[in-house]
Amino acid sequence: MTVKKDEILRKPEWLKIKLNTNDEYKGLKRLMREKNLHTVCEEARCPNIHECWGERRTATMMILGAVCTRACRFCAVKTGLPNELDTAEPERVADSVEIMNLKHVVITMVARDDLKDGGAGILAETIRAIRRKSPQTSVEVLPSDLGGVEENLQMVMDAKPDILNHNIETVRRLTPRVRARAKYDRSLEFLRRAKEMQPEIPTKSSLMIGLGETWDEILEVMDDLRANDVDIMTIGQYLQPTKKHLPVKKYYTPIEFGKLRKIAMDKGFKHCQAGPLVRSSYHADEQVNEATKNRQLQFER
Repeated sequence: MTVKKDEILRKPEWLKIKLNTNDEYKGLKRLMREKNLHTVCEEARCPNIHECWGERRTATMMILGAVCTRACRFCAVKTGLPNELDTAEPERVADSVEIMNLKHVVITMVARDDLKDGGAGILAETIRAIRRKSPQTSVEVLPSDLGGVEENLQMVMDAKPDILNHNIETVRRLTPRVRARAKYDRSLEFLRRAKEMQPEIPTKSSLMIGLGETWDEILEVMDDLRANDVDIMTIGQYLQPTKKHLPVKKYYTPIEFGKLRKIAMDKGFKHCQAGPLVRSSYHADEQVNEATKNRQLQFER
C-alpha cells in the first residue's frame, strides 16, 4: 500500500494493535515510575508496549534521561538540552531488573553528544550492575553511535553485553534526511568494530521501511550489514508518531515482510525478525545465543 502525495491513509488491518492494560502492564508501569526510570516503549510510542508489558512482562529500559541531543525526523523521543548526569541510575535499573526477575533485558539510551564519552560510561556501569544483581539475566545494549569514538565503544564492549545492537535505521540515500547527525557508514563501522573487539558477542541492527526507499535499497542494507559481520537483523514498518515527523510513504504487507525475512536468512543472518509491528527489541529474548541460554538454564536448576 503506497501513500500518494498529500494523502493520508488509514492504517491497514494488519497494523491494528490489541490493547492489554492488565495487572502485569499496570504493575510494570508503576515500577518504572517508582524507580524514576524511562523506557523507550513509552518515550518512542512503541506499538508493542501492550504485548510486551501486558503479556511477556519485558521492557526496554532507556537510560541517560528522556531528552535526546539529536532530532531525528522519525523519532518521538524529546529533543533538547539533557538533564544532569544521573550516576545512581545504573543501580536503579539493576534493582528493577532484579525485582522483575527478567531473563533478558534491553538497555537503550538517548544520544548524549554533550558528554565526552557519549554516555558509554553509564551504559557500561549499567551492564555491570545488572550482572552483580541478576547474573542469570542476559543483557542486550542498544547504544547511539557514541560519536563514532572507538574508545567509547571499547568501554561498552569491555563490560561484555550479551548482544550489541546498533540501528542502521534507514537506507543509505535517506540517512541524511531521516537521521540527525548520524552517518550510514559510521553506523556500519560501529558494528564492525564491535565485532572485532568481542568476536563472540552477537551484533544486531534494525531497519525501518516505508520512508520512500526502494526494494533494491533494502537489499543493499542487508548486504552492507552482512559485509560488516552483523548476525541479527530486524525489519519493521515505519509509523509516523506525530504530524511533525516524516510521513509514511508506503505500508508494506505481511507477505512482503515474509519475503524480506527469507532473503535476509538466505544472505546469512543468523536470525531475522521482520513484520509490520517489529521493532529493534521486539522478542529480543528469542535472539540470545546458545551460550547465554545455557547460562540461564543453570540458574533455573
